[in-house]
Amino acid sequence: MKYRTLGNGLQVSALGLGCMTMTGAVYGSAADKQQMIQLLRAAHERGVTLFDTAEAYGPLTNESLLGEALAPIRDQVIIATKFGFDIDPITGARGTGTNSRPEHIKASVEASLKRLRTDHIDLLYQHRVDPAVPIEEVAGAVKELITAGKVLHFGLSEASVQTIRRAHAVQPLTAVQSEYSMFWRGPENELLPTLEELGIGFVPFSPLGAGFLTGQIDANTQFEAGDFRNFVPRFAEEARKANLALVNMVKVIATAKGATPAQIALAWLLAQKPWIAPIPGTTKLHRLDENLGALNMELTTDELAQISSQLAKIEVQGERLPEAVLKMTGL
Repeated sequence: MKYRTLGNGLQVSALGLGCMTMTGAVYGSAADKQQMIQLLRAAHERGVTLFDTAEAYGPLTNESLLGEALAPIRDQVIIATKFGFDIDPITGARGTGTNSRPEHIKASVEASLKRLRTDHIDLLYQHRVDPAVPIEEVAGAVKELITAGKVLHFGLSEASVQTIRRAHAVQPLTAVQSEYSMFWRGPENELLPTLEELGIGFVPFSPLGAGFLTGQIDANTQFEAGDFRNFVPRFAEEARKANLALVNMVKVIATAKGATPAQIALAWLLAQKPWIAPIPGTTKLHRLDENLGALNMELTTDELAQISSQLAKIEVQGERLPEAVLKMTGL
């Protein structure tokens, strides 16, 4: 395994594991619990140390899954979780929108600690920016949790660069999490330069474009009824037809390198900055192994330049999220 350092000294495996899909809700039905426990432990055996969850996944059940699976190896892993939605931290009952009031943050963390079977959270993100609570108050609440030893590192998810700067001034950020891949390159404009300036790590989610960059999806693919991609503009049939130009480009490079499209997509992302640690998610052991194979896939300077040149010629069609969800980001 190769390792990377996020922010002010948090060392993590160069590829982490996004655990959201293990308890369903996004790509359809939940996977078998015991199989997911085995998968989580297999990931650790292969060197993965960064495991990403949130109270909103389930809600609550994803944290409980990780707590059970990682309890025997708790001191060998980095657990990242999130607060920020209006969710009852005990019952999981959902309110509407976001909730980052300091008292809610502290109650959420106490409940997360119990579900995760631990006395500290390694990396705590605000899941979405709460427009009703100044980010300085949020950062201040997390700072108190860090002082108390219940949280070790602070992060933000889907936050603007202005919000990042304001939060970082109160409590230094270790990482920011946002979507980034060949399929969505928005962070390159402002986010990556800001993180580099401030010394903050970056943890991209959906590094495989919600599966699109694996080459397993085409214009004829039918998603399950509960799959969120049914509602994502860039996964609409006509958009997919147009966006296959990107996948075909990746496939050509993968064939030339003796790799899979997923491995090329991840290797490209890892090559962008040494402080990027993507968190591809999966519920299948063979996909986990495939993804980890990207760590041994070196793209040369010429190959990276070739990819950049071709990416510049491809205009991805469709928004990356439904409009209502985009409005909940701080971007």
